[in-house]
Amino acid sequence: MNILPEIDKISNELKKIFKDLHQHPELGFEEVRTSEIVKKRLQDFGVDEIHTNIGKTGVVAVINGKQKGDNQIGLRADMDALPIEETTNLDYASKNPGKMHACGHDGHTTMLLGAAKYLCETRNFKGKAILIFQPAEEGLGGARLMLKEGLFEKFPCSEIYGIHNSPNGRHSEISICKGKAMAGASFFDITIKAKGSHAAMPHQSIDPIIICANMIDQMQAIVSRNTPPLESVVLSITQIHSGSAYNVIPEEATLCGTIRYFSEEVYALVEDRVKAICRGLEATYNVEVIPDLRNTFDVLYNDNELSDCYMDAAEEIVGKENIIRAARPATGSEDFADMLKHVRGAYCRIGHSGTQPLHSPKFTLDPDIIPVGASVLARLVEKQLPTN
Repeated sequence: MNILPEIDKISNELKKIFKDLHQHPELGFEEVRTSEIVKKRLQDFGVDEIHTNIGKTGVVAVINGKQKGDNQIGLRADMDALPIEETTNLDYASKNPGKMHACGHDGHTTMLLGAAKYLCETRNFKGKAILIFQPAEEGLGGARLMLKEGLFEKFPCSEIYGIHNSPNGRHSEISICKGKAMAGASFFDITIKAKGSHAAMPHQSIDPIIICANMIDQMQAIVSRNTPPLESVVLSITQIHSGSAYNVIPEEATLCGTIRYFSEEVYALVEDRVKAICRGLEATYNVEVIPDLRNTFDVLYNDNELSDCYMDAAEEIVGKENIIRAARPATGSEDFADMLKHVRGAYCRIGHSGTQPLHSPKFTLDPDIIPVGASVLARLVEKQLPTN
């Protein structure tokens, strides 16, 4: 392991920042305290510019290298937490009921702060480092809002990079998938407006729960019977809402869920089949079925060349034995994909101890990984913006 000495010296400080952020999680577009901490730390470190309220609670900082140059490297970290009640029993567990950093964004933010401090102290690069602290990654469109508000018009980037923790039990293993690396995602809500009645007189109703069950059966057959077998698609129904009493057949029912995909054409096919099923059930049961499907994440594409550049930098920190340059694609989604549609770049994963999955109330991020991630990000800037 070759953690940069300047970052190694502040590793305890970084872990304190991380634990503080972990104790005070904030949901998407509510990261007011987090943004203030990020701003204050960046000011203390001596960044050249700080811009706040980009994408509501987003923060962007600019660090000038010791030499002027035309290229600018973007580094992005997400800041938001999830609406989950934490059950880790950590001594720095969440103090905000019903909110938890169950995806490690507190760690990502701290890694980028560590890289910021190092880059401010050394400035051993030519050009500019653009540090993007993004709100609302967890399905609320934080990246898209920052882009809509002119992120790359105000802060042009030649390349952009992101990092995400991976609780796989392999400390400091850094992996990347070239090309299609993470799935696109659509969220859906399907509302069935039927006819309620007394539960003892079901013949007087058009039962939306029966229609729900029928719809679930048909939708679960889309992937197995309509999409090409070699295409990766996931359709998951994750919520069912209906009814309010034991003795009442309700008027409405709602199904919610997500579709994950790697091909826009295949997603269009799935969406068409969902809507066709809705139309068929409307006609069959004489009810109204309202589908609402929303593209939430695009497919994340890693640039092949820049993926290698990323791993070259990471290899100098963690060693060749801890680098995987041909990881498999992931069916999870990440709104960093939206930024990669505008600026070429790459997104990697960094392993750490602990095997509780992301988004689990028991998930823990190993703080020892933070100086490693910070070192990788800092070294990446130096390699991509060399002074010679």
